Amino acid sequence: MRALVVEDDPGIAGGLQASMRQAGYAVDLCTTLEAAWLALCVEPFDVMVLDLGLPDGDGIDLLARVRRQAAPVAGRESLPRNDLPVLIMTARDGVSDRIGGLDSGADDYIVKPFDANELLARLRAMLRRAGGRSNPVIEHGELVVDPATHTVLRAGQPVSLGGKEFALLLALLQARPQVLSKSRLESSLYGFGEALESNAIEVHVHHLRRKLGEQLIRTVRGVGYFVPRHDGGA
Repeated sequence: MRALVVEDDPGIAGGLQASMRQAGYAVDLCTTLEAAWLALCVEPFDVMVLDLGLPDGDGIDLLARVRRQAAPVAGRESLPRNDLPVLIMTARDGVSDRIGGLDSGADDYIVKPFDANELLARLRAMLRRAGGRSNPVIEHGELVVDPATHTVLRAGQPVSLGGKEFALLLALLQARPQVLSKSRLESSLYGFGEALESNAIEVHVHHLRRKLGEQLIRTVRGVGYFVPRHDGGA
């Protein structure tokens, strides 16, 4: 999952980035509205954590700008997703502030100071809703994947996955049976500045197939990878 954190306090931003990366997110940090908008226009983020009091304005303005966008279409990939899940993270704790943030298009609202585990749980809930799921675990055939605990069971037996392997599996399962391109998977797993080797996705796919079965992940040559429906259809 690729996450954008918009926060100008270095302590809060650094701590949140560390917690989210440990939870499997690829995290990018922006400290201004303008930098955040530019990032949203060039990367396909899965979720945004947004502070309100920023050096160049109010985070509500960025949220409104995102929600006003038309849905991206072919040839207009520079537009950010107008349905991007957004969690407001702010010191503004008044009831009117919370109401205003939610009514402006935020999916959730958390007040500083907060517990990092609560914020991560709120992100998981938002992403479940965005993916049309109510079940906190993902089931696919003999696989049971729990995003909260980063555990995978295959036929009831635990399977140990590395952080990037788990993130790749989660991305493919959540998108099934859609084909995800290599570049889309790279964007989902690696943030700005993270080391990325040219064959990283192929290596992770190879490891997942070895641990979870050769037929779990299919290749569309020259296009990308996908997990087929459990009934065997594409």
